[in-house]
Amino acid sequence: MDSTYFNEEHHIFRKSFRDFVKKEIRPYAEEWEESETYPREIFKRMGDLGFLGVSYPEEYGGGGGDYFTTIVFAEEISRCGALGFAMSVLVQTDVASPALNEFGTHEQKLKFLKPVLAGEKIIALGVTEPNHGSDVASLETTAAREGDHYVIKGNKIFITNGTQADLISLGVRTGPGEGEKGLSLIIFETRTPGFSVGRKLKKMGMHSSDTAELFFDDCIVPVENLLGKEGQGFYGIMSGFENERLVGAALSYSGAEVALELSLQYGKQRIQFGKPIGQFQVISHMLAEMATDIEAARQLTYHAAWLKSKGKPCRKEVQMAKLFATEIATQVANKAVQIFGGYGYMQEYEVERIYRDVRLANIGAGTSQIMKNIIAKLLGL
Repeated sequence: MDSTYFNEEHHIFRKSFRDFVKKEIRPYAEEWEESETYPREIFKRMGDLGFLGVSYPEEYGGGGGDYFTTIVFAEEISRCGALGFAMSVLVQTDVASPALNEFGTHEQKLKFLKPVLAGEKIIALGVTEPNHGSDVASLETTAAREGDHYVIKGNKIFITNGTQADLISLGVRTGPGEGEKGLSLIIFETRTPGFSVGRKLKKMGMHSSDTAELFFDDCIVPVENLLGKEGQGFYGIMSGFENERLVGAALSYSGAEVALELSLQYGKQRIQFGKPIGQFQVISHMLAEMATDIEAARQLTYHAAWLKSKGKPCRKEVQMAKLFATEIATQVANKAVQIFGGYGYMQEYEVERIYRDVRLANIGAGTSQIMKNIIAKLLGL
């Protein structure tokens, strides 16, 4: 779509990536949903074509694009027919990797970031723990310094890409006491002795994305895997959350837009009482509300992304975009199922899958309630 935020390069990239998604991902969405995972080869294919690093520096295999290239990428991957797979890809590109790009040394980027952008290695973000979800500052996994290495002990839960990850951007406690000051980020290699994957978790939706619990039993990691400085990991985690919330907003309204498109098509084709159901005012008004909410979410996200791209303060706007986009996505999906009626409740129809998938959006990367807390605080309350 035309917009003051996008230039010709963005439009060319959108068309190219949309064609790729349509031809090489969407046809397999159903298969990946049923198997509850995706083949590693698709990441390698995306890496070979340069899609995984569109906004990263060229010296590490990226495309050097701006932040709106990231937004285009998030929007288009979310049209793939399986939001779970889209989530796994966005964890690779925009959740687990940004801290490595921002705080990593040149050597760390060559060793870890470059193969991630090439699709040769899969990366996860390891922050959430059984007793610590929203309260990130209280996480308990420890990394005790012993000479030139850390000994890591603890466990994580709800980790996207957890069963397939080669690397984990891992939140650990390196300092004494409680709270954010003792937190650090470490790049963890899953081949390390003492690491194990626990259960592959069964989820309500996002089936094509693997989610797991992870265990670290006295895992020895070299000190050079520390990202940035000891005790500054909380800021790296929060910086990553900002990015995650923006692409999460894009995923949400894009998934909702697919539900709208399917509902519009169904509203024109489904005949009841002698005419298409879309001609009944109650249905047409539902569709109008869906379209309006999606457009509002999109523009709110674009504004937050513009502020971020210009280096301007955007914390409040990012939370607003994440809050609004994820909330309307669940509402739009609910209306889509209602428009489809009994067919919308059947798994063979995509709106049923979207309904289940988008329900995660206002839980993950900060619940809607946490978003409201942050917004209220930034309003001076």
